[in-house]
Amino acid sequence: MKRLFKVALVAVCMLFVGTYAKAQKIAHINFNQLIEQMPETKTIRTQMEAYQKTFVDTYTTMGNEFQTKAQAYEKDKATMNDATRSAKETELQDLQKRIQDFQKDAQGKVEAKSNELTRPLFTKARASISKVAKAKGYTYVLDSSQTELLVSPDADDLLASVKADLGLK
Repeated sequence: MKRLFKVALVAVCMLFVGTYAKAQKIAHINFNQLIEQMPETKTIRTQMEAYQKTFVDTYTTMGNEFQTKAQAYEKDKATMNDATRSAKETELQDLQKRIQDFQKDAQGKVEAKSNELTRPLFTKARASISKVAKAKGYTYVLDSSQTELLVSPDADDLLASVKADLGLK
């Protein structure tokens, strides 16, 4: 009787393990490659380049102003009295600080603008990945651009299916 009970218990455990293993289907997709192939990426890139250019132009102007004032200071430093020299040094330090503050502020604004523009694109891509994964019965989808897959069957790569779902070639 005990032996029959053990055999039945092992059979039930094997049944559960087999069912669990079949329920966990895993696929992968190169998310960065998908994003690069979406037509919206080119538009976003163009918008970001134009947005960044405004900051680069201002930064260049500020840098040139600093360079000019620093050269003038170096040239006339020997003939300046202490008060004038101190005032010019303070002016150069203030200008340098403004340039650094501008650079930090510009980087934050560019990053925020990039996030604002790419959020809908990422949402669209993720929705399509979820749709295709659900239709094909996948429980998990790994981003192969973030994780190096040592072994991955071609059949579990969702890139072609998601591209088709998004209407990409």
